[in-house]
Amino acid sequence: MRGGTAPVAAPLVLLLVLPGCSTGPSLESRGEVTAPPGDSHNLTIGSAGFTESDLLAQMYALLLNQAGYKTSILTVANRELYEPALESGQIDVVPEYAATFADWLNAKANGADAAPVGSPDLGATMKALRELAAPRGLTVLDAGKAVDQNAFAVSAAYARQHHLKTLSGLGASGLKVRLAAGDECVQRPYCAPGLKKTYGIDITAVDPKGVGTTQAKRAVQSGQDQMLLTTTTDATLDGFGLVLLADDKHLQNADYVVPVVNRSRAGGAKVTQALGKLNDVLTTRDLASMNEQVDSWRRLPKDVARTYLEDKGLLK
Repeated sequence: MRGGTAPVAAPLVLLLVLPGCSTGPSLESRGEVTAPPGDSHNLTIGSAGFTESDLLAQMYALLLNQAGYKTSILTVANRELYEPALESGQIDVVPEYAATFADWLNAKANGADAAPVGSPDLGATMKALRELAAPRGLTVLDAGKAVDQNAFAVSAAYARQHHLKTLSGLGASGLKVRLAAGDECVQRPYCAPGLKKTYGIDITAVDPKGVGTTQAKRAVQSGQDQMLLTTTTDATLDGFGLVLLADDKHLQNADYVVPVVNRSRAGGAKVTQALGKLNDVLTTRDLASMNEQVDSWRRLPKDVARTYLEDKGLLK
């Protein structure tokens, strides 16, 4: 466990049995949370186990350490496990994504068929997210500049040839597009249906090569496919000669990075102030660069996180 002295195994075992254990009073019995925000000296920060989440967790830990807290980091790759742990106080802080987490909590509260509450509108998304989080004893801190959204890339040569910078431009061009993406792209509103409806792009087929995979990038690089689904923090595009087309009509939801905390343990002003410092500097480009350093340069997330915060003057 980074940043602490306790072994990783013990808390991880505890988390893995959460679905069969009590995680505190039910929503029905506890109602709206009214207790004052807490300020525990020892804080556990959760990571979802992928590079970007590890980096954010490390930055949160460093900033909270500097603010006087003793921190540890626990990696739990399944939201079905770490979100109940966050509610119960076994995890105190996690990096999340506004629209995705809002829709996840909405489905948990209102059923899998509930209408989505996440949207491209950050203000509306944050309002919905906070209303869903509060009864669960969770506080959603402010979003910063960094956003990890779905994004679409084409080869740089293809973009130059057809004078493309935006998805609107691709739609207006009338070009036929074979799209490398996951199987679900055929039905998801942010993917093939949305590209057709919002941008008028002629998607002739979805090539099931996954989201942002090397296979998908090579298919576009070679011309087998014309476009692929990836994310805004994908730092490997240059290496394949690929460029993103701007989502100029805002098809994608507002998946801005937001810290979510257990209110009774980490809901005080001191935690909010410490983590809020990151909002002023962290950008989508910064996240992409740090992801690249870990995934391509094989640097450790904790080292990349420390270097970034020191370079930005956030660590003494």
